[in-house]
Amino acid sequence: MNKAQLIDTHCHLYSEEFLEDRSEMIRRAIQEGVERFFLPNIDKSSIDGMLDLENEFPGRCYPMMGLHPCYVKEDADEQLEIVRDWLAVRNFAAVGEIGLDFYWDLTYKEKQFEVFRKQLEWSTNYRLPVVIHSRNSLRECIDVVKEFNGYIRGIFHCFGGTREEAEEIMEMGMYLGIGGVVTFKKSGLDEVIREVGLSRVVLETDAPYLAPVPFRGKRNESSYLKYIADKLAEVTGSDVNEVARITTQNAANVFMKN
Repeated sequence: MNKAQLIDTHCHLYSEEFLEDRSEMIRRAIQEGVERFFLPNIDKSSIDGMLDLENEFPGRCYPMMGLHPCYVKEDADEQLEIVRDWLAVRNFAAVGEIGLDFYWDLTYKEKQFEVFRKQLEWSTNYRLPVVIHSRNSLRECIDVVKEFNGYIRGIFHCFGGTREEAEEIMEMGMYLGIGGVVTFKKSGLDEVIREVGLSRVVLETDAPYLAPVPFRGKRNESSYLKYIADKLAEVTGSDVNEVARITTQNAANVFMKN
């Protein structure tokens, strides 16, 4: 039986954690049925590695362009100019990874809001989807997206909210990025997905972070996407091929309309 065809909608495959075996790791994922890999940008330091992967794996690795909220520092305006310049000269799969992060450092909290809104505005200008990071800031991210009156489409990456928040995001026409956390015993995310279903779910690993059970605490990689698909099949009472079909179509709905 052929492996289910999957899409990893969020993976940092340019990361130094893959320095020793990057190409082999990607080929391993392809062998496991992962057809495409969507690469979120972090800041100016991640651009070259991301574009190198696009060149090495054409039609497989798709770069995004954005400034991650954890990297909104004193040079945020300079970093934003770089993002703006890249968006002006070539196509990207999405504006991402953007959003708000109130977990690590609140020093630049107001600047994070400014940078987030600016990048959402660019996404509407270029008619690109967005990939939103919302750690300890899901409510705020939802509220900012609502300011754009339905003109924003894309994914709430690493969704970990309540059923009510999931439904609110879905009603906005956005998608829920579900990764390894759904396999964690006490996350509660499995119950949320059981209640809301798969109609607005896409798969992601966030590799090299947040490896699913049975690899929790170790380096994550895109070949582990199958464990997330297996868990979603269990949670929703479907089979993995159905999970693959729905989530792959959802990913296409997000990224392939550019």
